[in-house]
Amino acid sequence: MRIVNDRLEKAVFLRRPNRFVAECELNGKPVSAYLPNPGRLWELLVPGCTLYVKRNPPSVKMSHTVMAVEKEGIPVLLHTHMANDVAEILLRRRLIPGWEDAEIVKREAVFGESRFDFFVTRNGGEMVIEVKSCTLFRKKLAMFPDAVTTRGSRHLLGLEKLSREGVQTGILFVVQWPRAEYFMPEHHTDLAFSQNLLKVHDAVDVKAVSVRWRKDLSLDDTVRELVIPWEKIDREAKDCGSYIVVLRLDGDKHIEIGELGTIFFRKGYYLYAGSAKRGLTKRIERHQRLRKNLFWHIDYLREETSFCRALPVRTSEDLECSIAGSLKEIADGPVKGFGSSDCRCESHLFWMENDPMRLPAFIDMLYDYRMGRIERELIDADTSR
Repeated sequence: MRIVNDRLEKAVFLRRPNRFVAECELNGKPVSAYLPNPGRLWELLVPGCTLYVKRNPPSVKMSHTVMAVEKEGIPVLLHTHMANDVAEILLRRRLIPGWEDAEIVKREAVFGESRFDFFVTRNGGEMVIEVKSCTLFRKKLAMFPDAVTTRGSRHLLGLEKLSREGVQTGILFVVQWPRAEYFMPEHHTDLAFSQNLLKVHDAVDVKAVSVRWRKDLSLDDTVRELVIPWEKIDREAKDCGSYIVVLRLDGDKHIEIGELGTIFFRKGYYLYAGSAKRGLTKRIERHQRLRKNLFWHIDYLREETSFCRALPVRTSEDLECSIAGSLKEIADGPVKGFGSSDCRCESHLFWMENDPMRLPAFIDMLYDYRMGRIERELIDADTSR
């Protein structure tokens, strides 16, 4: 069944100047298209990738709207406003395992202080369902969200409250990738959402299903319920682990770095690998602040640079040196001895001439640590059973 009836065209993605605009090339001409998705989409919106766009009416400011992106030849729906349309099709076709008897009463229902996506009847009683569209995935593991969602946490707690009051509740994650087999909350980016999902899952019926889109953006009947490894989530969703700090130096400069003395730093981007066995959030917040006592090597460099972002990899494993080794492989060069006085690494700081957030190799490395290692563990555990 098609839920996109407009004529679709293929465009080449160039860049994303802000969250809701995608600059692309369409029929050899530059076009700014509306992107109805607030997620980061770092691993999908790679320069040169194929976008599916539709033309907007003349009254709309931007001429086109992005509907989907192509990944390994498969369309991935990006238009988050259409998630409920997809969920309605799945519910009406009785394609959601365990919810085959659900009958839609209406879309959008207000309960308490929250508005939920569906009000249905099931098992002779009322049920409230919230829907989330998931576009973050590796090969077989999908995760949500890919950006902090305080609204998502509020929905989870609202669903739990209704459940305690006797109303059936559920949350449906529609994963826009047909090869997914596992689903987890993305605890690296939004620890609160992950911990809240873990907290409410005994009271709220949590479902994750993958869907398949054809080239014309019609929905295939192939729906798979994904495994949610709650024990793994419980072990991983902790405020500890490793991180990468990305800093920008706007000009060549000699900087004094504590006992290392004065070091010449070239203009460009610097990537620093660190870790915190507890209090990872506070450690990252410290790196963001300019006013603080100088203690670590990175503190001295931070004073002279523009802060870009800190990227956590939450885990109980000690990955700091492994991450430093991976950064060395893709960076333009190390700053010898920086941040590695207590290990055998050549350095934990690396220089890059260009923004690493625009480098596919860096994004792939980041998500391999965030998702790839977990995916491999889940697959190995299933294989050994």
